[in-house]
Amino acid sequence: MTVERENNIYTNRQGSEFIIIKYTNTRNIRIKFLDKFGYEKNVKWDHIKKGSIKNPYFPYVFNIGYMGNGRHKSKINGKTNLFYSKWINMLNRCHGDKIKNNTSYTDCTVCEEWYNYQNFAKWCEENYYNIDGEQLELDKDILYKGNKIYSPETCVFVPHNINSILVKCNTKRGKYPIGVHYDSKINKLKVQYMNQITNKRVCIGTFEINEEKKAFNCYKTYKEAHIKEVANKYKNKIPNNLYQALLNYEVEIID
Repeated sequence: MTVERENNIYTNRQGSEFIIIKYTNTRNIRIKFLDKFGYEKNVKWDHIKKGSIKNPYFPYVFNIGYMGNGRHKSKINGKTNLFYSKWINMLNRCHGDKIKNNTSYTDCTVCEEWYNYQNFAKWCEENYYNIDGEQLELDKDILYKGNKIYSPETCVFVPHNINSILVKCNTKRGKYPIGVHYDSKINKLKVQYMNQITNKRVCIGTFEINEEKKAFNCYKTYKEAHIKEVANKYKNKIPNNLYQALLNYEVEIID
């Protein structure tokens, strides 16, 4: 029986094929999955018959994300791991059907290294920090404005208060530049800034209809100053690369 089962190919419930490379007895069988990763493990014959042997490299999340082989788990004490939730959300932004119509994530991709949850979780362990219980969000385009790739080199964890200041609202944009709108009551352009932290709108100027660029520059100056102010409040609490990116942040007319 040992000779008969060695080199036979089987398929688990996921649809992953594997081959028996060494059959010692029913409780000690060495198998190898037949994909590019070639993961090997020792299993029992009963598990082979049931198809219950899992391939850690099977792409079960949007057909690209896989758990990988390592110590990082999806749950801790029955609760979903924070890093696992962020991994799922990241993959969803780039590959999930439900948010494909969200223009904020058009053409966004995840680097191949982060298809493997083990790699992503390791990066999170090394880069996550705490600020008085404030929610941290994974961001891909503060360090490199306009970046579309989630990767170890381009991403940073950002406090929610900071991230909310930089969120684009393309769906609410009219024909005028960001921060500028026409007020029919006074027949002028009005410049307003929505402070996402205080949830209050501030009127910072009014301009003639033909002063569209001047109106935008007013908004640009105000917002950039506010970003620097917030950055300095968080100076000793956030990573230096994030702090420097905020100090150098430039508001553009296409934002």
